[in-house]
Amino acid sequence: MVDLKNVQALILDWSGTIVDDLSMVWEATNYCFQKFGVAPISKERFREEFCLPFMPFYRRYLPTQTLEEIDAFYFERFNAIQDNVQLLPHAREFLDFARQRGLRMFVLSTMDPVVFERLCARVAINHFYEGAYVGVMDKTVEIHRILQNNHLDPARTLYVGDMVHDVETARHGGVKSCAVLTGFDALEKLRPAQPGVIVEHLGELRQLFERALGPAAPASGAAERRMPVVTVGALIFNPRGECLMVRTPKWNRSWGIPGGKVHYGEPMEAALAREIKEETTLDARDIRFVMAQDCIESPEFYRREHFLLLNFSCQTDGGEVRLNEELEDFRWLSPADALKLPLNHPTRLLLEEYARLIWR
Repeated sequence: MVDLKNVQALILDWSGTIVDDLSMVWEATNYCFQKFGVAPISKERFREEFCLPFMPFYRRYLPTQTLEEIDAFYFERFNAIQDNVQLLPHAREFLDFARQRGLRMFVLSTMDPVVFERLCARVAINHFYEGAYVGVMDKTVEIHRILQNNHLDPARTLYVGDMVHDVETARHGGVKSCAVLTGFDALEKLRPAQPGVIVEHLGELRQLFERALGPAAPASGAAERRMPVVTVGALIFNPRGECLMVRTPKWNRSWGIPGGKVHYGEPMEAALAREIKEETTLDARDIRFVMAQDCIESPEFYRREHFLLLNFSCQTDGGEVRLNEELEDFRWLSPADALKLPLNHPTRLLLEEYARLIWR
């Protein structure tokens, strides 16, 4: 875990860290492919293969085209849809927090300078940072200029980004690194790069800063005295007998069930109904307990944690599923078909136990 107490400056990536532009970049890339007669690729495949610096990625699909030719079609489409780019959840609050705490902020991005300035003005955050280093092909080279020109102490600088290249850039500059799960690279790509810390989003990074910069330092041995986190989750069944499977970046993009933490003083079933409503907008009824599970420092989860999982089944009368920012996809499936998905381990155990209780 990175020590944030002495951090004085932040170097922030742009795409996937501050703004949500993954879908637009993917769409513009496929538009470019099609203009050159190359079949489009799925968003999942794009996330698996896209990398920085980005020319090796394009060379795989467009081996003879120049960067100028690629850019012409890419920005023809991206400029047409760029108004869909928005700040990521928690981004503005984090920037406000960092400014209030006196942290110096800089942007380092491959984003085209003209597009960057246009987007930055539209989302109204250009007053937060001292300098923007954009249009950068290789960040591992540029970071040294940022540190030198702004007299930044590498030991007191934190680089925040969403891609393996960002972690490598931090390492090249000798600065601390933080990877966020809100962008282009999934947990399975980021974890082997060994960032100093991985967070779900900038809101969690703010919480880590607040703990580190609070009035009292953590007591010695605090990690050993941590308590398990009590959570609730459920197999949600619609009138057709299908259960709702959801996917979240926190569990390495494996499939699982909606759920979350139990608040102090909150009954389990009330917590479950609240979490389901918050994450899916569905109303839960006929809630029934199925099993409890220990989940201790699962390698599937993005951080070390001990969960006490309280698992239920419930019914919903249907309605439109609208996922919140914690989830990225959903499917209604029979329990048998759900078991064919790449599930996280606790969800697989729950489905197997539910089937055993139903058929015994």
